[in-house]
Amino acid sequence: MSRKPTKGYFVRGQFVAEGSELDQQLKTELKGSDTSRTDLKRESTERQKLGEQLMELRRDLFEGLQLPERLVDALEQAERITNFEGKRRQMQFVGKLMRLLDDDTVAAVRTALQEQHKGSARETLALHEAERWRDDLIERDEAMGEWLGHFPDTDAQQLRALVRQARKERPPPDADAVSRGLAPRQNRSHRDIFQLVREHLSSQAEPDAAQGPADE
Repeated sequence: MSRKPTKGYFVRGQFVAEGSELDQQLKTELKGSDTSRTDLKRESTERQKLGEQLMELRRDLFEGLQLPERLVDALEQAERITNFEGKRRQMQFVGKLMRLLDDDTVAAVRTALQEQHKGSARETLALHEAERWRDDLIERDEAMGEWLGHFPDTDAQQLRALVRQARKERPPPDADAVSRGLAPRQNRSHRDIFQLVREHLSSQAEPDAAQGPADE
């Protein structure tokens, strides 16, 4: 007959069983004498959600926060746990540790998460812009002049050759695929144009980001 697994969580690599003396000691440390149990639970839940987002934070942004070793260890343990119930209890403990952070550290955590979100949004916009230019170059003759006006350092001969090849390799319209909303399969020249466009757009964005906003 299999034994029912012991409930608990990890602290600095050590398993703490619920109801144990160490568990009671830790809970005593985490409780505030002037805060109601309802407030503690609400704050712990909010901080737990923030802790879950921390697990998705980029490594460079995470390390820049210089979080307490105890919290870092708890988050690393949570990442390793695959059992649903075990992970849930570990994240509850993470929420309690997050509640111990001072306001400045919490603000830094939120700022880092916002920075990551903005970076992802910028990347998505850049990809959409590259796709738009690629499609325009293939579909419209005028787009070539427009592109060279924005990016005069482009190898025009190479780009024109890629556009001609993409138009030549373009598959005939498939009415059934169009009706189902399926995009046509892309050929190599199609992908090469996207890569060329993406590189030029990125090289333009980098100096702009380094210069920052213009002085008024």
